[in-house]
Amino acid sequence: MLGNGRCEAMCIDGTKRLCHIRGKMHKKVWIAAGDIILVGLRDYQDDKADVILKYMPDEARLLKAYGELPESTRLNEGIAGGIDDEDDGGADDYLEFEDEDIDKI
Repeated sequence: MLGNGRCEAMCIDGTKRLCHIRGKMHKKVWIAAGDIILVGLRDYQDDKADVILKYMPDEARLLKAYGELPESTRLNEGIAGGIDDEDDGGADDYLEFEDEDIDKI
């Protein structure tokens, strides 16, 4: 992200392009480094493009499975399980409160 609704994208053809995020997507769809996006190339400027769509992680996996993305493409999976993704053998992560008499407090 470069600011002002712009980002730098590495295209499949090996060209690094300066991309402009559409106003419809601005502040509604957040693009992070490593995300798969669809860009529209400009006829009159080869080094610039417009971001048309951001693929969600499941859509990007389908594109790779269908062979639309090169095998060398790494997908940004994001954080799968939240902040704490460790498996502690089935222990529950919640607190249990017991009923106490309010007069004893």
